[in-house]
Amino acid sequence: MLLHNILPFAHMLLKNCVGEGGLVVDATAGKGNDTLLLAQCVGSGGRVWAFDIQAAALSATDKRLQQAGVRDRVTLVQASHADMADYVPEGISAAVFNFGYLPDGDKNITTCAESSVRAVACALNLLKTGGLLVAVLYRGHPQGCDEAAAVLDFACGLPQQGFQVLRYEFANRKNHPPFLLAIEKTAHDTIRLPESLTDKR
Repeated sequence: MLLHNILPFAHMLLKNCVGEGGLVVDATAGKGNDTLLLAQCVGSGGRVWAFDIQAAALSATDKRLQQAGVRDRVTLVQASHADMADYVPEGISAAVFNFGYLPDGDKNITTCAESSVRAVACALNLLKTGGLLVAVLYRGHPQGCDEAAAVLDFACGLPQQGFQVLRYEFANRKNHPPFLLAIEKTAHDTIRLPESLTDKR
């Protein structure tokens, strides 16, 4: 097929953006698929910060990284991705979000609209000029619908002078298919959260 599915397209974008020695963030470690890809992209001189609130997710990610021989390139952080600025320096070249719940895990534990918008804003502030944020959003469950709408609304409000926002999805697929947002930072700019979120964590 000429048109990539959502996740392969996300990985293609990341491979084109992240090079040897890069500093990058996997904001939703899950079972480590994106973390592993990023670790391979940055090479031995780079660094990946991978976030998840669930110990089971970080354990699965740790195992995958160990098996691939790239564990030393990754810092695993059991914390909300909304707090990534407490752990990650400015100047990252990419951040990836794969929202929703842990595959084969507790579906009651899921990312949510408020913290996800916070996290996306935080990641954009940490990106260097020319950096890329990739987010996959799922609308197949109630939390996911609200989250996708909130993140999309936030992304659509970004100033075009500093960011390019791409929405990638298949229009004829059924059952609320996921879609991807790719946000390129084209100028140094600081993102402010909507007032409705400034007092919430």
